[in-house]
Amino acid sequence: MKSLYYYLSALFLTVFLVSCQTQTAQKPTTDITGKTWKLTELNGQPIKLKNPKSNPYFKLDMNGMRYEGNAGCNGLGGTFEIKQDVMRIKFNQGMSTMMACEDLDIENQFTKAILAADNYSVNGNTLTLNKARMAPLAKFVLE
Repeated sequence: MKSLYYYLSALFLTVFLVSCQTQTAQKPTTDITGKTWKLTELNGQPIKLKNPKSNPYFKLDMNGMRYEGNAGCNGLGGTFEIKQDVMRIKFNQGMSTMMACEDLDIENQFTKAILAADNYSVNGNTLTLNKARMAPLAKFVLE
């Protein structure tokens, strides 16, 4: 009976230690590709849209290294370069439609922030685009 008790105790301890080790070994993902990122802040300020249904967003596609999205009214797209191991990113000037829009100021700031960004950070479901070590240019959440 004692040997069964010791055996079960050792088994429980092993399972416990393995589960703890597995949880600490998992790194949070910094892969921002293949996901849709919805804009929440520009230059440290929450965005205020006249039409909340036209929230700016973008998505990165590793096939062809292309980004695509919507700046609120106008579509945008182009190519990008990314180094995920050091969290560096560069959006290249691309194309955009040119319709007149209600939130044109936010649209222009959004486009400028993307093109100015040279690095990013991820905290849970929040992506921040940054320029050097300055304050964040833009914040996004997973859609």
